Amino acid sequence: MPDGSHSRTTEPPPFGTEGEDRGSRWLVTCDHATNRVPGWVNGGDLGIAPADMARHIAWDVGALGVARALAARLDAPAVWSDFSRLVIDPNRGEDDPTLLMRLYDGTVIPANRAADAAERDRRLDRLHRPYHAALGRLAAAHPARAICAIHSFTPRLQGRPPRPWVLGILYSHRDERLGPALVQACRDEGWVTGDNQPYSGHLQGDSVDRHALAHGRPNVLVEIRNDLIADAAGQQAWADRLAPVLERVLHDSGL
Repeated sequence: MPDGSHSRTTEPPPFGTEGEDRGSRWLVTCDHATNRVPGWVNGGDLGIAPADMARHIAWDVGALGVARALAARLDAPAVWSDFSRLVIDPNRGEDDPTLLMRLYDGTVIPANRAADAAERDRRLDRLHRPYHAALGRLAAAHPARAICAIHSFTPRLQGRPPRPWVLGILYSHRDERLGPALVQACRDEGWVTGDNQPYSGHLQGDSVDRHALAHGRPNVLVEIRNDLIADAAGQQAWADRLAPVLERVLHDSGL
């Protein structure tokens, strides 16, 4: 399996950025932007079917397009990962047991079943840590930074009832300065909006915890149902809808 046989300088960076010189205090992030598997990870193949690699288990479908369009609308920088969450999840702390998933929504991940501590550390060093270094650098580049993390969710998990929301606003109990107000603002727009649904708003060591909560930065995490943002038109439409709502909620907060 290729690993150290070629220079790391030939590898594409494990993250992307856009608009680093934009003036907004917002930073738009996308932790699960792509489903890329680097060639040095099991030959670029996790051992699961292409159809599964296209599913929500491998990436947040549509989220990157929304994040980039939203950042442009806000005149804000954007940063995103460029590796599948199944390789290593950038929205987990380094000591989280789900950092390398072995089973996700009914799909076994063969390349992760035998991954040992050395393989985990290699993926941390070459993927997870460089992404967080870039995110941390951009987060610190504005003295009054606010962070908006963009994710997407599947309309239905296997064996579960359909989810009723078009989007969800996630936030931590440790910082409720923006989250509840954004939930209400979205509901006022007529959008069926989850309040810390479809997921809990806080995991110890996750991206928001690490780059926002730990530094006192205002933050929200927006989850959008992925069938609504499966194409460029849907992604732009939701960016256009969300931008003025985010701006208004941040302004009205007085932060």
